[in-house]
Amino acid sequence: MADILTQIPKINHSEPALDTNFEEFKKVVQSRRSIRVYLSDPVPDTVVQDVLDIGLLAPNSSNLQPWEFLWIKDPEKKKAMNKICLSQQAARTAPVLIVCVARPQLWKENRKQMLELFANDAAAPKIAIDYYQKLVPLVYSVGLFSIFGFLKRIVFSIAGIFRVMPRGPYSYSDLREWAVKTTALACENIMLGFRAAGYDSCPMEGFDEVRLKKLLKLPCNSHVVMVISAGKRAPNGVYGPRVRFDRNQFVKII
Repeated sequence: MADILTQIPKINHSEPALDTNFEEFKKVVQSRRSIRVYLSDPVPDTVVQDVLDIGLLAPNSSNLQPWEFLWIKDPEKKKAMNKICLSQQAARTAPVLIVCVARPQLWKENRKQMLELFANDAAAPKIAIDYYQKLVPLVYSVGLFSIFGFLKRIVFSIAGIFRVMPRGPYSYSDLREWAVKTTALACENIMLGFRAAGYDSCPMEGFDEVRLKKLLKLPCNSHVVMVISAGKRAPNGVYGPRVRFDRNQFVKII
């Protein structure tokens, strides 16, 4: 297992970094605000599609992509969404609503897709194939009623006394946390993407998840991370100045 994690694979792939503009990026980040009221101007479908593609470029553990993004376009569902989101203005006035869902169990299906890609690539390094064949099932499997996860906890805890060891996931709640973290990274990409395109957004956690999952026919083992609304900000769309506490409370140099 150590070789899989530490060995540099012999691959012939070069991808130089593109030139970027840090000042422009700072403008995107600094001008992003949570918008509570939108204008009625529609957002072009091409913009939403591009922003969703940007979301899918977010980093994710082992490239297992345990996420799903539902763009609510159906008028009836959108109307129902407004109520499910507690009738808050950020949902009611938004021309775009995107439901961001963590899907922990997708790791199994997406692991298979990675192995299929390697099977069709003669240059695929053996170390990468071994990673998905051997290590991924060991790390992400928890078993029925988390029985396998319980055994992993015992074995890894004992082995961890003598060597550096990965800890978890041991249970479905651990898997959910893993998937939520990954999905949240994509959510940030989406919100910054809208801002870069000249639109605004609001991440909403105020919603009835039970009713939302029923409306969208989501499986019981999924978890709605947030609903992102987007559109053109109204003049009264920002409710107040941005408040951030002293950076020394949060940034530590050790």
